Amino acid sequence: MTKLTKKNLFKVYDSKPETAMDKTTRVVRQMVDEETEQRDAKNSRLRNARLEREANTPPVTKDSAASKSRRSKAASTR
Repeated sequence: MTKLTKKNLFKVYDSKPETAMDKTTRVVRQMVDEETEQRDAKNSRLRNARLEREANTPPVTKDSAASKSRRSKAASTR
């Protein structure tokens, strides 16, 4: 009987080379992930800018909004 070692006890499988379809899939996933990161960064930047603008904008009072709407209605009827 032969002596058991790591070499003869476990079968060694050589990794098969990457096929063209595997390569394409890997590249496309990488591109999609990069686009997702860029889109998320842009969305967060725009969201922060919008929130900052809303925080710095004075609230619109009811009187000024009503007077603007009256003027526009009067101007449109003439």
